[in-house]
Amino acid sequence: MPSNTAAWLTAEKATPLEVKPAEYTLPGANEILVKNHAVALNLVDWARQTMGNELFAWVKYPCILGSDVAGEVVEVGPGVNNFELGDKVLGLATALYSNRAAEAAFQTYTVLHTNLASTIPSKVSYEDAAVIPLAVATAACGLYQKDYLGLLYPEASRRSATGETILIWGGASSVGTNAIQLAVASGYEVFSTSSPKNWDYLKKLGASQVFDYHSRTVVEDISKAFIGRKSVGALAIGQNTAGPCSEIVAKVGGKKFVASANAPPAELPEGVSSKFILLSELRSSGVEEAVFGNFIPAGLKNGSFVPSPPSRVIGNSLAAIQNGLEELKKGTSAEKLVIVI
Repeated sequence: MPSNTAAWLTAEKATPLEVKPAEYTLPGANEILVKNHAVALNLVDWARQTMGNELFAWVKYPCILGSDVAGEVVEVGPGVNNFELGDKVLGLATALYSNRAAEAAFQTYTVLHTNLASTIPSKVSYEDAAVIPLAVATAACGLYQKDYLGLLYPEASRRSATGETILIWGGASSVGTNAIQLAVASGYEVFSTSSPKNWDYLKKLGASQVFDYHSRTVVEDISKAFIGRKSVGALAIGQNTAGPCSEIVAKVGGKKFVASANAPPAELPEGVSSKFILLSELRSSGVEEAVFGNFIPAGLKNGSFVPSPPSRVIGNSLAAIQNGLEELKKGTSAEKLVIVI
């Protein structure tokens, strides 16, 4: 049996991560085992290491971090028929919710749930594919779950225009770049926000109008842009963004709801509701099959969906992950940090 190695968080707030052996776990029903070729780094990874039980009280130590993987299928669980040995795949590693080390990303081999994995075409590199899973899952949960925005599912051939508009605040983030593409593929017009340097990139992804979130008049400017349009609500990405999104949806016609990737404010404008996005709700909702099973493979193949934001490789081993997390703390914009394994 092959040997496995992982970058372990040995205790709450322990630094650095320790690279040492991990169990090689065979997949069960509805699972595949992937040999990782690239993993991406996310803010939640350094938050788990830095904040420990302040934010993730349910995590058991020692544990392995990481949510984004891309690699090759080396084992399939009983009854799995939608993946084969040798398939090139990306997937969402779910150890944060399961407390099962085998399901974490920062190791040589990761167990993935088949409904949270997608095949990827040969033209897409592992390092580019690795930027997708957590970001697209978060965006999909906020956009499509019935108790969030409940939008129409995306299609790789792009749905006909619905005549409705969504606000995606934080468009240059990992979640934002994926959300823009999903919403456009679902037939919605997209308004977004970013620094001016990223406007052209977001418009290339499909946003029709992009606004400078630093502007003192950004709420007024976006509200004016909605005149004559019907809103389907907003997706707020980033700290303290649900507030301005709530102000906007309160002023314009349409749905008065904000799906928020961060905790929304306690007080909202009258008639407006908001909900923090919980990825644990995605796993058996039907949304995961629509996005991971259908849209991503077809979209990557025909080019209607592209890995975003661009990847930046900052290391070539599990030992490089800790330095990568330190780099991530400094902040990134319109890029995602990746480790090649």
